[in-house]
Amino acid sequence: MSWGTELWDQYDTIAHHTQRGIEFNEKFTHFLKERCTIELDYARSLKKLVRNFQPRKKEEDEYQFTWAKGFIDMVNELHDVASQHEVVAENLQGNVMKDMQNLIAELKQERKRLLNEGQKIQEQLNKSYQHLDRAKNRYEKGFKEAEKTMENYRKADADINLSRAEVEKTRMLMNTKAQLCEECKNEYAAQLLTTNQHQSNFYTNLMPEVFQQLQQMDEKRINRLKDFIHQCAEVEANVIPIINTCIDGMKKAANNIDANNDSRLVIDRNKSGFPKPDDIPFEDLSLGQSIENSNNVTPKNTLDHKNTSKLATLSGKSKKRTGLFGLFGSSKTDDQKEDFSDLPPNQRRRKLTQKIDSIKKEMAKESAEREGMLKMKDVYCNNPALGDPTTLDKKVEENAQKIDGLRQELQKFEGYLNDAENNSSRGRDKRNSTSDDSISMTASESSVIQRQDNSLPGTPQTQHNVTNVPVDGDVDDDEDEFNYPVIGTCRALYRFEAVNEGSVPMDENEEMFIIEQDQGDGWTRIRKDDNIEGFVPTSYLQCHLYEVDQV
Repeated sequence: MSWGTELWDQYDTIAHHTQRGIEFNEKFTHFLKERCTIELDYARSLKKLVRNFQPRKKEEDEYQFTWAKGFIDMVNELHDVASQHEVVAENLQGNVMKDMQNLIAELKQERKRLLNEGQKIQEQLNKSYQHLDRAKNRYEKGFKEAEKTMENYRKADADINLSRAEVEKTRMLMNTKAQLCEECKNEYAAQLLTTNQHQSNFYTNLMPEVFQQLQQMDEKRINRLKDFIHQCAEVEANVIPIINTCIDGMKKAANNIDANNDSRLVIDRNKSGFPKPDDIPFEDLSLGQSIENSNNVTPKNTLDHKNTSKLATLSGKSKKRTGLFGLFGSSKTDDQKEDFSDLPPNQRRRKLTQKIDSIKKEMAKESAEREGMLKMKDVYCNNPALGDPTTLDKKVEENAQKIDGLRQELQKFEGYLNDAENNSSRGRDKRNSTSDDSISMTASESSVIQRQDNSLPGTPQTQHNVTNVPVDGDVDDDEDEFNYPVIGTCRALYRFEAVNEGSVPMDENEEMFIIEQDQGDGWTRIRKDDNIEGFVPTSYLQCHLYEVDQV
């Protein structure tokens, strides 16, 4: 089916139809634009909803429960779903809408060109029609004049009153008009032939070709519109797997909710560790005993760990009611003691463990930063063009002081934890009425505590190994038997004054030998050129150890 053959006389209709098709494409573009706006607004609203329901700092403890984690996981998955709506809008804007706008501009330009070409062809045919009309009019005029002169000649020839000259004149005029009429006839015939040729070419070749191009243009528009609708569907289909993954994540978050686990967590977080109070004994007043002097009036185990106020709560004598054993009372963080001794035993151990883990993470971070600065300083020393190594001295010194401070704090809180463990162990042993041997600490625990006590700042360990090694000031005839082999060299980064027994002073940039590595207490055993041995802070040294097989 061709527009050129079937719609040869519908030029205006075709022009209107193609214009309506382009307008429909523009309408589709407006639809995509509004669709993208809706998608972006929806995604923005979802993300705002997600932000509003993110856990706040004061709610962090609550989000340790599985039901709270499940909720926040679902909310986070919803954020990913919102991102996919943004992806849909971006793809529609960046691909479909852009291509559609380019197509509309191209269609308008092509339609305008074809319609202008069709108008030119129409004007040429109209000109041919005008030439034909003029030739026909001249022929009709000449024919009428020829007939009139012929009629006049006949009348003159029949009139006996006219002279022969006048009749001849009339005859000559008749012949002239007849000749002019014949010329007009021939001209009309020729123009008619030309016009028929133009008309035939117009309706069989020229305009059908224009109509065919307009048909191809419109079919191209329709096919491209079909492709654009497919692209819209593909944009949606591409995000569906991701959205399904988010939905699976929501289902997984729901499946991870465990009521039993949450119940255990409530116990772990709120268990005080206090023993249950013993039975209150009967007070026989007839025996002359007073309440104040009677034995076991109140359970003595409830007086441990500053529970006097809690006991008063049970007896109703306390003016400030804090709840059963203070378990549900709210204590301000600002009033909380550093060693958490005001907390129940279980809660105290949990808080101390969290604090120790936090300090260890900070120490690892500072140690990594120190290693990086030392490596950078070595690079600057080897290649001064890259930078001045002295600019890092202050930072390295500050880092060393910070590490020492963290190490002291770690040792302090480890001591608090050991104290809490020992108190808890003694309390259990006392309740169980076990023998004195059962409450003694194991050898490994004693060594840990002894090591922590000896690792306090300013007090280096006098022995890292089992063998006793005399320190400065001790007199030992067999000192040579305990000499340690050299395992590396070191250079002092800062000046150090020895103020404790077992430590030795050193000057900045002083070269020494390492005879024993840091055992975790922050001190390294070194030997100077004059064979003086002792401990110096590890953070003040830049160490270079030999290969392990050479030690």
